[in-house]
Amino acid sequence: MNKKKMPQNLGELIKSGYLSKSIKTEMRDNLISALQNGSNPFEGIHGYEDTVIPQLETAILSEHNIILLGLRGQAKTRIARLMVNLLDEQIPYLSGSEIYDDPLNPISAFAHNLIAELGNKAPISWLSRSERYVEKLATPDVSVADLIGDIDPIKAATLKLHFNDERVIHYGIIPRSNRCLFVLNELPDLQARIQVSLFNILQEGDLQIRGFKLRLPLDVQFIFTANPEDYTNRGSIVTPLKDRIDSQILTHYPKTIALAKRVTTQEAQISEAQRKNILVSDILLDLIEHIAMEARTSDWVDQKSGVSARLTISALENLYSSAERRMLLNKDTKTQARISDIFGVLPSITGKVELVYEGELEGAKNVAQNLIGKAIRTLFLEKFSNPEKAKKSKQENPYATILNWFNDGYSVSALSQSRDDHYLNTLLTVEGLGELVKSKYPKNSESEKLILMELLLHGLAEFSLLSRTPLARGYEFSDLMSGVFKGMKDAE
Repeated sequence: MNKKKMPQNLGELIKSGYLSKSIKTEMRDNLISALQNGSNPFEGIHGYEDTVIPQLETAILSEHNIILLGLRGQAKTRIARLMVNLLDEQIPYLSGSEIYDDPLNPISAFAHNLIAELGNKAPISWLSRSERYVEKLATPDVSVADLIGDIDPIKAATLKLHFNDERVIHYGIIPRSNRCLFVLNELPDLQARIQVSLFNILQEGDLQIRGFKLRLPLDVQFIFTANPEDYTNRGSIVTPLKDRIDSQILTHYPKTIALAKRVTTQEAQISEAQRKNILVSDILLDLIEHIAMEARTSDWVDQKSGVSARLTISALENLYSSAERRMLLNKDTKTQARISDIFGVLPSITGKVELVYEGELEGAKNVAQNLIGKAIRTLFLEKFSNPEKAKKSKQENPYATILNWFNDGYSVSALSQSRDDHYLNTLLTVEGLGELVKSKYPKNSESEKLILMELLLHGLAEFSLLSRTPLARGYEFSDLMSGVFKGMKDAE
């Protein structure tokens, strides 16, 4: 609607035929239109098409208040923010109202007095959908006054009002979210006595402020988020509040590598220069996702806390930056990321996993390296045959030429800061390495073959067929026995 033609007072609004509706009905009507038109109001949410989204849409059609229950990094807040797409582009409210009073259904003393004084000339303003989203993080220091409101003695003294006059109330964040989406993150962190203050708002629409008698039927779409551990085990949600939240929807992590990669690449903050100058293979993207999936099953990681999708997002950003740093140091204009760069993303892993007691004893760095090792092992088995089965097979061992070369006393140092051409030539010195990759993946690009050759060495080391010794700037690969003796010498 053209702003100049929009009603500017109550009389014009009534004449325009505008119909008032609650926010829940508004969202329901807009969702119905979206479903009928085949549009997706939850664009950018992947992996929830058959699980979370249908439940969420059902709850909206039922005009329910909602709690999204899931571990960290499962897009709970992202989903809540996207629900703004189901609001009308603009709605009218009485100008000057702190709680955005509906001109056709006023609820505050201010609104009633304004209409009584000016009638159809009462001025109207318009509220856009982007202004109708309110988010609050629940913390132990949140008070009833913050959420609901309190009596303001200064206002009472200034306006010379009695304390039983509604105008002395200073509204909290929830009344100020009238006709809006109100998202309360980490609900269990609210103290029990603060949770109690939400009872009447959710059910009856009453405001209870220091015994003040006030009926204020707020029109708010509540969306809560919580971690299942906090919500169920610690008893941090008082039962009557849980009972008043109409729909509980469980979120989850991506169930496949393909979905997880889609989320990671969408959310990672990669500059245009990095995307243009640095080549990152799909193999490396798979490896990053495998690290997260290994963490979600590791005995050293607290599974009740979860492993956020932010781990893979941060890891991918670090992977690009690790390769970019090498490119800048070598004064190159382009480069490609390597398997060895994955070991440079340790800071993205150690800060994203919460360890159990045994994991703390092992140390965050060792746990992260262990997760990378397991991920390499898993990815290796996806790309190449199992070395343990190959040893027992009657057919020729595909890794024999490579292992014999190392057993003859040769070793190779793969330095993470070396130029791409030098790195490739270093790997090609390993007898049988390039040939095995070429025979198995003849149609792959040269850059892909480089990654696969590197994966072969790291994978054989994970299966204890080669020794992998960390260097200051990379790794040295050698036969297993010489690696053992070198480790004993270093220990001495």
